[in-house]
Amino acid sequence: MDTMLVPPWLEPLLNTSFFSICRTHGDAARSECNMFCLDCNGDAFCFYCRSSRHKDHQVIQIRRSSYHDVVRVSEIQKVLDISGVQTYVINSARVLFLNERPQPKSGKGVSHICEICGRSLLDTFRFCSLGCKLVGIKRNGDTSFVLGAKNEEALMEREGIQRRLVSSREEEELRGGAQQDIYPSTPPPPPSNARRRKGIPHRAPFGS
Repeated sequence: MDTMLVPPWLEPLLNTSFFSICRTHGDAARSECNMFCLDCNGDAFCFYCRSSRHKDHQVIQIRRSSYHDVVRVSEIQKVLDISGVQTYVINSARVLFLNERPQPKSGKGVSHICEICGRSLLDTFRFCSLGCKLVGIKRNGDTSFVLGAKNEEALMEREGIQRRLVSSREEEELRGGAQQDIYPSTPPPPPSNARRRKGIPHRAPFGS
């Protein structure tokens, strides 16, 4: 496949089996093989293998939803053009599926379906997964996985704006906290329950 349309690491990623126990670190707490290196294009590996063998490499983490492999959009969109692929929000994170999922034939009234496998989609996307988009590229060649220069610039610009917004909020919070520490608010005076003692009443003199 032409690397102008599909990066060389994508098909190895889609064909890799994840979530087996690492042979080297099987006794450790985080020994599931849910990492993939975009530089090495090898097998899946665990958290500890990443620290020792792939420290300076591009690595993405694979997650699981209903026994299917997913990847967070925030990670994959930095290295791949995912336009046209349906995304989902799972556990407060936006993700997409690596490969197609078997589904009964879509019933009537379905507005959007995957161009490749016919799976019903929630929105106006063309594909249900990265795997289906790959098949679509091989068949038609009318889309691509490779990030263009404009896309990369836009992504970097969005990330820069987000960083500036976060920094501004943190700075405002710090300033607000400092002001509260230096200039504590003056507590209101306690309410007084004491009543003024009434004087002795005097009657007006009777007129003669």
